[in-house]
Amino acid sequence: MSAPDADSSPPAAPAVALSEVTTEPGVYLLKDRGGQVLYVGKARNLRRRLAAYFKPSGHADPKTAALAHRVAAVETVITRTEKEALILESTLIKRHRPRYNVVLKDDKRYPSLRLDPSEKYPRFTIVRKIGGDDALYFGPFASAHAVRETLAVITKTFKLRQCKASEYRTRTRPCLHCQMSGCLAPCCRDVDPAVYQEQVQEAILFLKGRTDELIRKIRGEMEAASAACAFERAARLRDKLFALERTVEKQIAVTTDFGDRDLFAAAASGGAAVLVQFSVRGGFLGPTRRHALPESLAPAAEMLSAFIRQAYGPGTFVPAEIIVSHVLEDASLLAEWLSSAAGRTVRLIRPRRGEKRRLLEMARRNAENELALLAAGRKAEEELLARLRRRLGLRREPHRIECFDISTLMGSESVAGMVVFVDAKPAPGAYRKFVIRSVEGPDDYAALSEVLRRRFASGGDESPLPDLVMLDGGRGQLGIGAAVVRELGLEGVFDLVGIAKRDERRGETRDKIFLPGRVNPVNFGRDEDLRLFLQRVRDETHRFAIAFHRRRRRKSSLRSALDAVPGIGPARKARLLKHFGSIAAIRAATPEAIGALPGFNRAMAAAIQRELGPREEP
Repeated sequence: MSAPDADSSPPAAPAVALSEVTTEPGVYLLKDRGGQVLYVGKARNLRRRLAAYFKPSGHADPKTAALAHRVAAVETVITRTEKEALILESTLIKRHRPRYNVVLKDDKRYPSLRLDPSEKYPRFTIVRKIGGDDALYFGPFASAHAVRETLAVITKTFKLRQCKASEYRTRTRPCLHCQMSGCLAPCCRDVDPAVYQEQVQEAILFLKGRTDELIRKIRGEMEAASAACAFERAARLRDKLFALERTVEKQIAVTTDFGDRDLFAAAASGGAAVLVQFSVRGGFLGPTRRHALPESLAPAAEMLSAFIRQAYGPGTFVPAEIIVSHVLEDASLLAEWLSSAAGRTVRLIRPRRGEKRRLLEMARRNAENELALLAAGRKAEEELLARLRRRLGLRREPHRIECFDISTLMGSESVAGMVVFVDAKPAPGAYRKFVIRSVEGPDDYAALSEVLRRRFASGGDESPLPDLVMLDGGRGQLGIGAAVVRELGLEGVFDLVGIAKRDERRGETRDKIFLPGRVNPVNFGRDEDLRLFLQRVRDETHRFAIAFHRRRRRKSSLRSALDAVPGIGPARKARLLKHFGSIAAIRAATPEAIGALPGFNRAMAAAIQRELGPREEP
């Protein structure tokens, strides 16, 4: 079904075709002229829902009107039930990540703790993606710092192994963690699996928020050990008890019924929104997640519903009670879906009084505070870009900045990194890596010329053209950039600047910003924060390019070390690296361990160790 051009008013074309849309449940995708999915939604009645977007009389909601005028096509998918539409909508949002939907930071951004109970001596690991396996997952946590801090408490308190599988298989003596009484060392010692599993179960109780229950259990065991004159065991249990009690002291009790529940609150204003999730476990306030949407066209209740659905992925604990700040149109359907995922009844409620209402108000105030901070940050970013335009004399405000940097070591493994900042913030999804193809030896100018041609030769067909291009380097790199822009006929399309590090030998104290056609660097005067912002863009590009270069060099060194071994082809090389993890671990392995791998024998193991050098004896 076709929709009107972006500048038509009102959007009458889709309204005429609405008679062709089914009244059955399903999912709809709103797309722009380029076929990009702007929004994915579900509906019990597709015709009625789409009619709300394309009213001939216009829209009371300016946000919906703005979205409708960008729509160039509508695609619908009919489902048998509204529940199927709910599941399909979530799948399509994850696949297309539309600009105007609630799209949480994906699993690569939110860390969780993983435990594989099928292992004899399992350990907790930090993961960014929850797999569809039989492992247990705890989280997600709000930040990498929070998950590392939790893991440190677990390993110190419950003394579980920390070494990776490759280290665990090849270790011949206890590591420093064991010597400091921080690990039971099942890699080297004869540890009773039942004793180890008891520690694992205690750690699971801790992560589930059952700290009070765990403390009671350990206190009982300590008293029993003391009564039996097992004073060393009693002392160990006492230390564990004290560690857990110190953890509980830091927790905040928020309910008196010691129940598990999650609270979801939304605050929206001026096209921006903030969603907050509070987790309460055993009556104590647990991890808090906040999600900001600088642009959103959906009503608060619809955003909240999407937020809840994305918050509970495979392997995620779903509490029996979920408290929401808005009346949800699909509350009963959502409760049914969550109950199915949890394997028991899950209730969605919106309390009007009492302790739960007080908790909800706390979540709502946090959402409103985050929204105010988001608005203040957006205003500051707009002011910074406006001042940067004036100070550098740019054609337009630099909403999209692309910065390029070359990384090489004496001309070997030359690469380049392109970093993108959108509205003064990094946009990692738009970063690009380049392997230099046509340049031999250390020639940064030629490498930069190649990269710029590859990026802009298509005229920006692959991705949007920037407002400002930054080049890491001085006037030489800027001259190369200007020459490439002229050659490609892109003069006037975007601005160019170069950034060069300060020369301390000349007494320079600041990095220098160069503009085409000017000999002297830009004088920022009182706008020194603008220089610092450009330095931050350059530093991020430098970090990105160097990290890519180091990965290339590391892979190259791994290839060269194993490629010299006769009889080791790509398959055997991959099997070795997958099993042992690194060249150092292969070198440290015994010939028996190498020869036991599928496709290997003792003679091949001996050849590998001759080439890699002798293993170090413990």
